[in-house]
Amino acid sequence: MNLLDAFWSIFVFFLLVAWIWVVIGVISDVFRSRDLAGVSKGLWVLFIIVIPWLGVLSYVIIRGEGMQERNMQALADAGERQQAYIQSVAGTSTADELSKLAELKEKGVITESEFAAQKARLLS
Repeated sequence: MNLLDAFWSIFVFFLLVAWIWVVIGVISDVFRSRDLAGVSKGLWVLFIIVIPWLGVLSYVIIRGEGMQERNMQALADAGERQQAYIQSVAGTSTADELSKLAELKEKGVITESEFAAQKARLLS
């Protein structure tokens, strides 16, 4: 096996991986589309599986402009869910805790020394 054959094999392998990536991206976009009904999704997937080159090319030409928008919306939704999860796990911030402690001190629920101890614990 000479060097040219090795480069050709690497190039063909790259094209195979790129093709699989494109097919997975198109099929995931078919299922992500909210404007397609179940039958339409099934027909698109069947078209992509039966005649892959023509199916993927047709999908990109016909529905390609919305692919980026759906992808960005999915990323934004995932970011919002992650932010909500982080906030639910983290609880309240230090500033919120300090304001609650100040309110408790003003109401006379805790003493000045308890307030100072809790403040030092929060700030450390």
